[in-house]
Amino acid sequence: MGNALEELKKYIPLVKFLSTLLGENCEVVLHDISNPDHSIIAIENNHVSGRQVGGALTDLVLRALRNKEYQNADFISNYVVVTKSNRICQASSYFIRDENNKVIGALCVNIDVTDLLLAKDFLDKFIRIKPPKGYKSPLVFQPKDYLQGQETNDVGGENEVLEHLLENSGDVVKLLIEKVLNEIPIPVERLSPEEKIEIVRELNEQGLFLFKGGVSELAKYLKVSEATIYRYLNKIKEDD
Repeated sequence: MGNALEELKKYIPLVKFLSTLLGENCEVVLHDISNPDHSIIAIENNHVSGRQVGGALTDLVLRALRNKEYQNADFISNYVVVTKSNRICQASSYFIRDENNKVIGALCVNIDVTDLLLAKDFLDKFIRIKPPKGYKSPLVFQPKDYLQGQETNDVGGENEVLEHLLENSGDVVKLLIEKVLNEIPIPVERLSPEEKIEIVRELNEQGLFLFKGGVSELAKYLKVSEATIYRYLNKIKEDD
């Protein structure tokens, strides 16, 4: 773990460089994934999300680390992020690996595009015409020409919120739990033990129990004891 942290510290100057290059609306964050509750080891332009060094891992990075789909991915790019203050960011994350190809950290870039989206909305409402058929832009450089042939690893559909930038692990824990429970159409009081086990299984897959307060918080939501949550986890482990 110590060696991994020393390796990650080599990226701290890059955090400063990228934030200076991309400007004050661009937050750059370096995560140490070995400590989900306090994963942020460097951050610049933190006014974008309000987070600090010592802040928690995000729900997206957790999901990526637990999902086999991302095991061989070098990065994920251009996904939607919402901050605690309801700002919208265009974000990308690069996974940092050790000599054994194991992910040890993530370098995340979050560009606040809220004002740009408002400007775009204004322009769309103001410009009421469309270019005539066959119209060719006078621009020599065409953005679509640049995009062609570029390797991307985009995830999610248009306008899908994939990540929430929250200040502490308690907020992330509550977010993970509430996202799962909100998809269940019946009250918690009416859930059977089998249904509660499936909830625990899904949250385990999402990495909830990597956080220290995961078990106790879920127990409150499901109205059971912490011992019951541990019993469910043991049963899941036995079934798998």
